[in-house]
Formats: sequence, structure tokens, C-alpha cells
Amino acid sequence: MAGEIIVPSLGESVSEATIAKWFKKVGDNVQMDEPLVELETDKVTMEVNATASGALKSINAAEGKTVAVGALLGIIDVGAAGNVSAPKAPVSAPVNTPAPATAPVATAPQAGPAARKMLEETGISASSIAGTGKDGRVTKGDIISTASAPASPALNTRSEERVKMSKLRQVIAKRLKESQNTAAILTTFNEIDMSNVIALRAEYKDAFEKKHGVRMGFMSLFVKAAVNALKEIPAVNAEIQGDELLYKNYYDIGVAVGTEQGLVVPVVRNADQLSLAEIEKEIGRLAEKARLGTLAMSDLSGGTFTVSNGGVYGSLMSTPIINPPQSGILGMHKTEERPIAIKGQVVIRPMMYVALSYDHRIIDGKESVTFLVKVKEAIEDPRRLLLGL
Repeated sequence: MAGEIIVPSLGESVSEATIAKWFKKVGDNVQMDEPLVELETDKVTMEVNATASGALKSINAAEGKTVAVGALLGIIDVGAAGNVSAPKAPVSAPVNTPAPATAPVATAPQAGPAARKMLEETGISASSIAGTGKDGRVTKGDIISTASAPASPALNTRSEERVKMSKLRQVIAKRLKESQNTAAILTTFNEIDMSNVIALRAEYKDAFEKKHGVRMGFMSLFVKAAVNALKEIPAVNAEIQGDELLYKNYYDIGVAVGTEQGLVVPVVRNADQLSLAEIEKEIGRLAEKARLGTLAMSDLSGGTFTVSNGGVYGSLMSTPIINPPQSGILGMHKTEERPIAIKGQVVIRPMMYVALSYDHRIIDGKESVTFLVKVKEAIEDPRRLLLGL
């Protein structure tokens, strides 16, 4: 009896995947629900499990091959006993080493007394120099030229490695280039005094974590601040569809997460209806799924706006690229103490540069600046978030 391994449904609008890795080889024993093969789509990676126990009879799609939904990946010989893979120690065999052949002895170039003295002083071997004197003698000029010659790089120590781009990396590259080619992207900057939110977090972080079971971070505050600003400036939450503008009255905020496979943007749904604790929990849940490679298509689709925090990697300032078809993205950066002027006095404050990249086809300069000012005001005075101001 044979059990087929089929490419499962990959989610809305995704029709094909690439075979990233087989965990078994033909003839190996498999158990029901054991991961057999890893598929990679333009959004996520996913594992396909064994549909029955037995031996892997055949692999019909090799690693690196692109397969469609419903395609046959392999066949299990149900109930058969397969091989149990185990590493084998290499067996040492006696090696017959031939005796080294006698090489002809090279005659070292001759050198005069002055040249020999210079060779002793410099530590250079006469045999490493091609003499230019009479009868091939080594001269002082030959030694000086050898001593001053730059060392040749060891070319044989340099190496290259050619690796095929993953499906996810290919799509990231394609989408980012499409974003630059399609949208009229501009970026506006501002800076935020983080003193009040840092003090707020220091005062309530222990009580917050004790009550809600999650740490209080800055991302939830920025998501809330962005939602408030989106309500004030609806164009930033809209998108262009043909010759129409689609204004969205809901707030699904994408949160950029870096993984070993690349950048993914899972979406916090209905962020306007969530508390700070609920936003933190949802971000944590999605980030963990991203790191494990278990994000579903539903986790990644449909965002209306994105927040990206380059500060976790030490970025002081950047110009984030819009995640199409969205019209804006907010970039957070590293908080760093800097001298600023307040009421005629120079003081040291923890400051963060923030950036809004936006599609100028739909968002005007006034709207983009106002949006960023709204975010700045909300973070510098967190009471505004409670009052919805």
C-alpha cells in the first residue's frame, strides 16, 4: 500500500513553492506526522508531514525544484520497514606510502662578499633571488630589490561561494524594487524626546508584567501612537487602486521582524481595539512564529500600515521602504542621549530619530509632517494615548 505526499494548500494567492530540504532519503523509516520535507514560499516556510508510517519509497521532487499545489512530492510504502539512519564511523585502511623520489639538488646562486654580508643582515636566502650579475651572481642591487618588493597575496587562500537565493529573499528583492519603481517615495524626519516614556516604563514595568504576563516595551506605544495619527490623517492609511483611492477605516498594523531567512511583516489585526498589553502579546506571538518559520499566510496579508524598529540593530537613522500596496511606513531608531535646547538651556535627553516614508502620489508633504508630529506628541506625552489626543 502506498501513501502519497502532496503539496498542501499554501494560502490565498500562493500557487507554488520551492523544495527547501528533505529530512529523509529514499529507504528511510518514517513515522506518521513526522516532518518529511520543508517547503518555501514567497512568504513563509512550512513543513509537510508524513501521512502514514512506513518507508520512504520515492522522492518525486528534488531540493530546489518549484512545485505547484497538489503536486506529488513523494510516496511512502505504508507499513514497510525502512532504514534507521545512523552515522557510521569511517573505517581506516592501511595506506601504502610510496618512497619519496630523489629530487635533484638545486645549486644556490653565488654571491660576492658584500652581497653575502647583506644576505646575513636581511635574513634573505640566496636561493630565493634570481641573480643578475656575471654568471648569475647575486648582487647587492638584487637583494635590495627583493627586500623592497611587496609581498604577493596568497591567492589560493581566497574563496567564493555561490548560493541560490531563497524564494523569500527573491520575493523581498522583487517587492522592494517594485515599491521604488512604482511609488513616489519621500521620507520626512523628526526626533522624539523619550524621557517620559522611559520614566513611565521604569515606574510600571514590573507591575505591568506581573498583571499581564508580558514585558512592557516601546513598540506597543508606537503602534498606538501610529493608530491615533492614522485616524487624524486617513490618507496614510489608504492605498491606490487604479485611478481610485481606497480609504480604510480599520487599522491592521504590520510589525517588521528580522529572521534568519529575511525580513517578514506579520500583522497586528484591529490594533485600535487592543490595549497596550494585548498589542505586546500579539507582537510577541507573531515574532516567535516568525523565528520558528511557522507564520501562516493569514498572519502576513492585509496590513494597512507598517512600523519598523531599526533601533534594535543600532540604526541611528534610515529611510524605510514602503511595503506595497501600503502608502506609509514608520521607522523607529536607536535612542541616544544628545544635547538639546529647552527654554534657552542646553540639556541632555534620550532622543530618537523617527522617519515616515510615504507615497507622495496620495500623501502630501503637509499630511506627512502632521502625521509624524502627532506620533511625536503622543510619545513625548503618553497621557495623550489614554485620552485619544
